[in-house]
Amino acid sequence: MKSIREIFRIGVGPSSSHTMGPRKAAELYKEKHSDATSFRVTLYGSLSATGKGHMTDRAILDVLGDECTEIIWSKDFLSFHPNGMKFECKDNASSDFLSPWIVFSVGGGALAEEGESSIELPEVYNMNTMTEILQYCEWSGKGYWEYVEESEGPEIWDYLRDVWQTMREAVERGLDTEGVLPGPLNLRRKAYSYFVKSSGYKDNLKTRGLVFSYALAVSEENASGGKIVTAPTCGSCGVVPGVLYHLWKSRDFSERRILKALATAALFGNVVKTNASISGAEVGCQGEVGVACAMASAAANQLFGGSPAQIEYAAEMGLEHHLGMTCDPVCGLVQIPCIERNAYAAARALDANIYSSFTDGVHRVSFDKVVDVMKQTGHDLPSLYKETSEGGLAKDYTQMS
Repeated sequence: MKSIREIFRIGVGPSSSHTMGPRKAAELYKEKHSDATSFRVTLYGSLSATGKGHMTDRAILDVLGDECTEIIWSKDFLSFHPNGMKFECKDNASSDFLSPWIVFSVGGGALAEEGESSIELPEVYNMNTMTEILQYCEWSGKGYWEYVEESEGPEIWDYLRDVWQTMREAVERGLDTEGVLPGPLNLRRKAYSYFVKSSGYKDNLKTRGLVFSYALAVSEENASGGKIVTAPTCGSCGVVPGVLYHLWKSRDFSERRILKALATAALFGNVVKTNASISGAEVGCQGEVGVACAMASAAANQLFGGSPAQIEYAAEMGLEHHLGMTCDPVCGLVQIPCIERNAYAAARALDANIYSSFTDGVHRVSFDKVVDVMKQTGHDLPSLYKETSEGGLAKDYTQMS
């Protein structure tokens, strides 16, 4: 597996696959063809279907500028992945566009060329399944976070410290901001109102209200193009920080413990990314919000002293109970149902933690099995349910009346 830096990427929303990935691809292509006088970009599949709502064109134009003379919105799907792009360019010596580069935005801001898992980071883990990792932890007595440190090196803690700071800032900015989110839905921000209303309830409901507010805050920041951390994607970026911010505030966990929980969360997300997908365009929202719930479940269970087996069980439940979830963003925006799903998944992560804590961690269906099922389920879903805004909640829906 590659570094967990591919799971936690610091950037701006609203979409890791439709905004961060295309922006990075444009940067790489422009750097390689610095003498080009004009560029042409063709977007395929899901990038074409929902790219305008996700600001894909804006992300590319921010890099290529006026030299990008044409963006083509193709209805074709390339076979390797639904999020395909083709970059071409020409210089003063050529009359036609040359140097075609086909690249794919495969989820979480990562890029891949056909047949490759990524074009950026090397392999750093010697185990690729949670079954292997769990067995190693039980044999060695180590925790998941120790396996992360062993594989990534001690410098990973500085990176995770930046991740945690960015997550906290996103929560706090989101709570402090009111108004309407950009786009035709005219959707009002809700994080602050949930935060205020939660104070009027007794502890159990107050906890839920606060978790909702923190997750909403980050998701609303993402929807407005704010700075967030993919966890594992932009569309699911509110779940992990929503849970961890709440536990940090309410239980006074140290920063060091939060960072260990982040390392564990990222490890579970990394296993899914390696063996299946975290791309909504490839497997639906189960690969985004479902995986985020699994990550948050694992993080919470570790914070409360769960064994490696209990942590794996919590993560398994977080993902299992999102199987089959479609990705059908209304108007192609990362708003409805995405924002609400983040808040709900954060609450479900806390439930998965509690449920697992009552057990000894022994269960029949492994996390790896659920990952396999999620992958197959995603491939069985028709394309209209995978980030094309052609089916489900998005069908025939263009604007709020």
